[in-house]
Amino acid sequence: MNVIGSLLFWVCAMVLLLEADGSFITNEEYARMLYQNPRGISCAKCHGEKGEGKVLSTYVDHGKSHSIQAPPIYNLSMERFKKALSRKGRLMPQYFLTEWEMAHLYYYLLTQNPDYNKNKTKGKKHDS
Repeated sequence: MNVIGSLLFWVCAMVLLLEADGSFITNEEYARMLYQNPRGISCAKCHGEKGEGKVLSTYVDHGKSHSIQAPPIYNLSMERFKKALSRKGRLMPQYFLTEWEMAHLYYYLLTQNPDYNKNKTKGKKHDS
């Protein structure tokens, strides 16, 4: 949990620092746009609108039904997320994203995680 906490702190700190520059769009908007269309191929097309995973195709082979699925990605560690984005030769295209873009994508997916939002809501109730 400490690793997740420190990653969350790092990502949130970076987002807060970047928002202070008076950009035309917020970091949340940028992250959402990047998820929808990084380098011309949307993450959402395969992994779903919130990174929940999705069935890409189904087929029948020798009378048995099979499916090709993209896994959920909203709950990955930052290390695993970066490794998946950099891996070659798999079904997922290689995007060649910068560290900054990967951090924004990770932040976006983190905010889409139902557990993150549940804990965030719990924290707000305790703070009131």
